[in-house]
Amino acid sequence: MDDLLAARLQMAFSLGFHIIFACIGMVMPFFMMVSHLIWLKTKKAVYLDVTKAWSRGVAIFFATGAVSGTVLSFELGLLWPKFMEHAGPIFGMPFSLEGTAFFIEAIALGFYLYGWNRLKPWFHWATGVVVGISGIASGILVIAANAWMNSPAGFDYVNGQYLNIDPMAAMFNDAWFSQALHMSIAAFVSTGFAVAGVHSLMILKGKNVLFHQKAFKIAAIFATIAACLQPISGDISAKDVAQRQPAKLAAMEAHFHTESNAPLIIGGIPDTASKTVNYAIRIPGLLSFMAHGDVDAEVIGLDRIPKDEQPPIAVTHYAFQVMVGLGMLMVGLAILYFIALWKKKNWLQQKWLLKLFVFSTPLGFIALEAGWTVTEVGRQPWIIHGVMRTADALTPMPGIRYSFYLFTLVYLSLFVIVTFLLYRQITMVGTLYDSETKPKH
Repeated sequence: MDDLLAARLQMAFSLGFHIIFACIGMVMPFFMMVSHLIWLKTKKAVYLDVTKAWSRGVAIFFATGAVSGTVLSFELGLLWPKFMEHAGPIFGMPFSLEGTAFFIEAIALGFYLYGWNRLKPWFHWATGVVVGISGIASGILVIAANAWMNSPAGFDYVNGQYLNIDPMAAMFNDAWFSQALHMSIAAFVSTGFAVAGVHSLMILKGKNVLFHQKAFKIAAIFATIAACLQPISGDISAKDVAQRQPAKLAAMEAHFHTESNAPLIIGGIPDTASKTVNYAIRIPGLLSFMAHGDVDAEVIGLDRIPKDEQPPIAVTHYAFQVMVGLGMLMVGLAILYFIALWKKKNWLQQKWLLKLFVFSTPLGFIALEAGWTVTEVGRQPWIIHGVMRTADALTPMPGIRYSFYLFTLVYLSLFVIVTFLLYRQITMVGTLYDSETKPKH
């Protein structure tokens, strides 16, 4: 394993773990606040039970997200010092603001967790709202920094020098809105389906059914609405990528040849030697329409991209297909759930619908990881698109592979610890809570 591969694998592994913790930390406070709000209005003890159970989950993921995020900040300096040397003064503002949002979230979470029976009810609820808003703000600010890597702005690059730096222009670059929108909705989709899937499994097992039914409905509504909005944000993102990163779009679609009336490719196995995609379904003109709003528009193919500037085609294409395919499966489940809510209420009691949600538990996170792979791998070979190559940003420090092994061990340990804590939390629900009487704690 060479140093560049080890460094890239370490960042990929670290980001792959952190993105799950971060998304859950962004979304779970909103589930918690909805349940808390319903309890304040109805005084039904089951919603207080759900709120307190979810608050423990929020605390777990806040702690693990803080650890994994701190590790990532060290990795940026450890693995990519040349990148941070030049990029730090330009896109440091969103990271600084993210730190501020993180501290606000930590303070508000402290008030919330220890505010039961100590704070006025509505003020207590408001502290939880601050937790949710701060978490979303943190995510958007980090995405703004990543968007800058895809759409560098806020400086002039002259003879290898970064001049006339404008941090505000860097933070609000051309890609930040589409990426922030797509990522925020993805967080609600992935977390919503995961939480709904866990509660649907407990309903099927007949454990504390009323508690899990109420929790399931809140999570399922968030998840299904977000799933239906995601294709819209995906279309916005795709049009943005087509304008700014044609090489990424070409790799996503395995679009080898520049052409008008370009077909949308569904599935298929790219053959880079023959520059074809085998076993694919092709819909004529749809790629042109989706990228440019015109079925006859020209879509740039990989033949227009220099060989040394082409992303890894197979990885990018397969990841994109996985993301879109799983996204459409979740849209289909969302439609079924809406039909059940509005027209076929008897479906809500059917095991087959609950089993579909159980099946969908990991789908959102798999799609999330696939989408993040498209974003990062599709930008290669650039760490700053069109400005700095990833290989040129690597630290000259020897022994990076050992750093990869160490950090991988850290994240695997976090995974085991979080899994154990969540399993204990879920299995203890039946003993800690009795949703038809007053809370036992």
